[in-house]
Amino acid sequence: MIISRTPLRISFVGGGSDLAAFYLHEPGAVVATTIAKYVYINVNPKFDRRIRASYSRTEIVDHVEQLEHELVRESLRLTGVDSAIEITSISDIPSRGTGLGSSSAYTVGLLNALHAYRGLLAGADRLADEACTVEIDRCGKPIGKQDQYMVAHGGLKYISFTSDGNVLVTPILCAIEVRRRLREHLLLLYTGQTRSSEDVLPEQAHNMRVDPQRRAAVRRMVELADQMRDQLAANKLDDFGALLHENWLAKRTLASTVTSPAIDAAYESARRHGALGGKILGAGGGGFLLLYAPPDRHDEICQALPDLRPVSFSFEPQGSRLIYVEDHEPSLP
Repeated sequence: MIISRTPLRISFVGGGSDLAAFYLHEPGAVVATTIAKYVYINVNPKFDRRIRASYSRTEIVDHVEQLEHELVRESLRLTGVDSAIEITSISDIPSRGTGLGSSSAYTVGLLNALHAYRGLLAGADRLADEACTVEIDRCGKPIGKQDQYMVAHGGLKYISFTSDGNVLVTPILCAIEVRRRLREHLLLLYTGQTRSSEDVLPEQAHNMRVDPQRRAAVRRMVELADQMRDQLAANKLDDFGALLHENWLAKRTLASTVTSPAIDAAYESARRHGALGGKILGAGGGGFLLLYAPPDRHDEICQALPDLRPVSFSFEPQGSRLIYVEDHEPSLP
């Protein structure tokens, strides 16, 4: 039996620049962190040689190609595991449409577990690169590359995307006290609405290709990522809320589905009650609203937004990990 644990992530600034529609033409960059909310993948040998995949439903098939869950199917094909396996998953947060990178966390965690099942240890860059291959190349998902690299590496990171397709992950080194203060200022609220990134990102990518103003907005978000990295590295948080706010103003112009009247109303209410900045996480349209506000204003903000559910969290310094490995004979092709 193999169990992997892969953290979810919060992206602060620069989201959208990790789409090929942008970074193939000019450099992209994001600042993000992983949090102590996880996707767990359990992989176990199956006696009857069939394949069982259990998620929101259960599939039991004779051959890999018969699996309907495309991430499981393509991950099995990529790693060369083709029979006698059982795969189950558990997530701390609803697994779809929340903006925390859960789909990529699932893929990275599954690949990590499958490699271990075959007796191999895969590094973070390999896991991220293979997750991109599975999600983007094989499954055709219209997503970017930040989630795969964030959840594979973990921690507080500056990630850059180059026009040749390379992804560079750089730790942001700041004082422990600064990270503590940053966490104390962040407020995570669940809107109760979900929207798949596949409903939002195709329009966003199209707009970046044909509209110079949308491309300029993303370019500005990359500049904000550079500024945030530099300020965190200098142990400064004074402008963190303002950078989040400017990033959100730019992001909401990228596609019609990034925001909604309800989200805008909630954000403006939060601002009136003490929030210095914030954003909808992920592609947008629903999921989690992240706010940056003085800790003594958090209760006031929550009272002003009674329909939104606060979710406590802490930062996670590590990426995808194997947390349980029981010896077994590797399943080789």
